[in-house]
Amino acid sequence: MTDPWVALEPGADPVERARVLRRAHETFTRAGTVPRPVRAVVADSWRRSARAGVGPDRTADVELAGADLDACRAEHPLSRMMPLIRELVGTFADDGGHLLAVCDAHGRLLWVEGCPAARRAADAMNFVPGARWSESAVGTNAPGTAVAVGRPVQVFASEHFCRRVQPWTCAAAPVHDPRTGRVLGAVDVTGGDGLAHPHSLGFVQAVARAVESQLALLEPPSPGGGALELTALGRDEALLRAGGGRPLRLSRRHSEIVVLLARHPEGLSGDELACALYPDEAVSPVTLRAELARLRRVLGPDAPASRPYRLTAPAALDLERVERRLEAGAVAAAAAAYPGPLLPSSQAPAVVRLRHRVADALRTALITRGDPDLLADWAHAPWGEDDLEVWRALAAVRPTAPVRARLAALEHELTAPPRPPLPRHPLATSAQRRAT
Repeated sequence: MTDPWVALEPGADPVERARVLRRAHETFTRAGTVPRPVRAVVADSWRRSARAGVGPDRTADVELAGADLDACRAEHPLSRMMPLIRELVGTFADDGGHLLAVCDAHGRLLWVEGCPAARRAADAMNFVPGARWSESAVGTNAPGTAVAVGRPVQVFASEHFCRRVQPWTCAAAPVHDPRTGRVLGAVDVTGGDGLAHPHSLGFVQAVARAVESQLALLEPPSPGGGALELTALGRDEALLRAGGGRPLRLSRRHSEIVVLLARHPEGLSGDELACALYPDEAVSPVTLRAELARLRRVLGPDAPASRPYRLTAPAALDLERVERRLEAGAVAAAAAAYPGPLLPSSQAPAVVRLRHRVADALRTALITRGDPDLLADWAHAPWGEDDLEVWRALAAVRPTAPVRARLAALEHELTAPPRPPLPRHPLATSAQRRAT
C-alpha cells in the first residue's frame, strides 16, 4: 500500500478485498489479534474501539435533538461554512448517490444531506443528524476516526468496526481552527465501494482545506466592536481576544484576574479582588497592585481600570456558554462546549469555587440524564477518571466488562482503609542511631 490512509490501491478488486477484511474482522472480534493485510490506521482504530467497550453489533445513539441540535448547529464554527461545503460537495454527493455529513470534534453528526435513497438507507443505522459517530461510540468509521487521529482517512467495507456499517465506504477529513489548530470537526462523504479510491480522499481533504482558508479570512464573531472573548476552560493560561483580533495568552495569575473581573463587570475593590485571588489573607496589597501593573503592560495602560478594578470592555467568558446551555436544558450541547475545568491548576479561592460550581452543575445534569455516551466522555476524561458517581451512573446504563472493572477498582481504592506505615527494619534503625 503506497498511501496508508487510502483504503484500496488502484486496480485492487473491491470484492476480494472486502472478503479478506471480513475474515480479518471476525478474527479480531473473536481472538483480539489483527491479521494482515489490515492497514495500521485501521488496526489501531479497532484496538481503540475495543478498549472503549464498543461491540461489533453496536448501533449509534442519537444524543442531539430539538434544542440541543439547534444550539450546537447555531454556535458551531462550521455552521457559517455550510454554504461553501454544500457548493463543493453537494453535486458530487447527489450525482454519485452519496451522503455529505459534517460532524463536530466529538464525532456528533450535525448535518447529513444528499441522495434521498442513501439517506433512507443510512437512517437504518442512525447515520442521521444528532447521532454520535465517534470511535468511542461506534468504533472505526471515517468521520469518527478522522477527528480521533486528526488526519484525512478512508474506511472501506469491513474496516468499519460495527457490522451494520460494513456495507458502506466513507472518506473524511478533519477541519482545523486556523487560529488555534484545534480540530473543529470533519467533512465526510459516505456511500458505496466507488469511494474507496484515492480521488475521494483527496477530494474531502481539498474541501477541508478550502473551509479552513475561508475561516481564516473571516473575522470571528464578537459581541461588539471592542468586546473581549476569554477562553479559560480546560486551560491553565487563558486566551484573550479583543475585537476579533489575534488571541493573547495570559499568564496564570493574569488569567485568574481577568476571569474574575469578567465575572464581575461592575468591578471589585482591592480587598475583594485580593480575597478572591489569594488563599493567604496576609498577602500585602502591594503584591496585588504590582500584579495589576504588570497586567496593564500587557493589555494597555487603562485595562483594567481602578476604583473599582474592572475591565473597560464587555467580556464574553467561555464557561458562560456552558451555563446558558444548562439553564436551557440543552445538556448535550453544554457537554460539547466543555473542554475541561476552568483554569484547572488555579488555587485562587474564587476561581476554585467557580470551577467546582460549573463542573458540579454539568456532571449532575449528565448523571440525571443518564446518556451513556455523555457519561463515558466525562468518565474517560482526565477530570472524570476517578469520579465514582459518574462511573456508577455509567455502569448502570452501559455495564460492559471494562466499565464494571474500572468501577470495582475505584470502589476498592476509595473505600479501602488506609495502609498503616511500614515498620522500620531493625538494621536500618540501628544504622540510623549510629549515624546520629
